[in-house]
Amino acid sequence: MKKGKIKKLIYGDHAREKFTILRRHGFEVSRRQVSNTVRKPDKVEDGYKGRKVAQRGISETHVLRVVYEDSPQEIKIVTFYPGRKDRYEGEL
Repeated sequence: MKKGKIKKLIYGDHAREKFTILRRHGFEVSRRQVSNTVRKPDKVEDGYKGRKVAQRGISETHVLRVVYEDSPQEIKIVTFYPGRKDRYEGEL
């Protein structure tokens, strides 16, 4: 992402529902964690259909992965999910 104006984050329907889904499974994720992952990722990779996947460590054992679409005006959060560091560790 270029320096300068900070793009607005928009949460798609699935991303908004994901907070509740993860909470039900005992994994609390905040909007701040999602925002920090997109704005200050440890790693970004190309995803499906031209999307990006940002990744950032959130605990000793987990990373947060955020799937998003980046346009000149905004960043749309498609979904996010926690992943075990040991699964993605070699990719950092």
